[in-house]
Amino acid sequence: MILAILQARLSSTRLPGKVLKDLLGQPMILRQIERTRRSARVDRLVVATSVDPSDDRLAEVLEAAGVEVFRGPLDDVLARYIGALETWPAETVVRLTADCPLIDPQVLDATIDLLRDAGADYAHCRTQEVGYPKGQDVEAMTAATLRRAARLAATREEREHVTWGIWSRPDRYKVVRLMPPREWGHVRWTVDRPDDFEFVTQVYEALYPANPAFTSDDVRAFVASRPDLANWGGEPRV
Repeated sequence: MILAILQARLSSTRLPGKVLKDLLGQPMILRQIERTRRSARVDRLVVATSVDPSDDRLAEVLEAAGVEVFRGPLDDVLARYIGALETWPAETVVRLTADCPLIDPQVLDATIDLLRDAGADYAHCRTQEVGYPKGQDVEAMTAATLRRAARLAATREEREHVTWGIWSRPDRYKVVRLMPPREWGHVRWTVDRPDDFEFVTQVYEALYPANPAFTSDDVRAFVASRPDLANWGGEPRV
């Protein structure tokens, strides 16, 4: 069993409520879930949000759309992951964040395959500013690794950032990275700010109507045809 856990909340500071912002007629988080569900490897996808009243609306929207939801502490995100894993037991856990409506199912599957093929504890496709575009982040780990990280977590960073105590401890875990065809670590496809959301809206409006399963190559081709989008917000998009 491969369980994908998508962490989400409405109280983001830079763009509050972003996960429910309308993206071509659907909340942004449902657009991301639509793309994630194209994975050939993931068996189950759940959203881990908080028990804070600020996330009640998010849980309602997800449950109405048939998405399974686990609710746990607002600030202890690692506890949410462990709670979701206990509710839906799995051998492999995939960590996703809800600011990635341009998630690539092929990168998702390749990261999971790398974890298995390398016999690793943890696999990822991006670290800091190196790897695949920011906004296509995928982290896969064995359930045993996640549980061990939770037992050993001793800092706020480890509880809040879930995998902090894994990727920062290569002496403790076997960590592998999926290498991109070329370096795209400077590329920004995430949604943290209003200009990010406008960029993603432009992409969806251009590509989704003709092909809901548009690829990363399609996004790159579109942005290449629109030089005005290349450095929207002052950071590279392509």
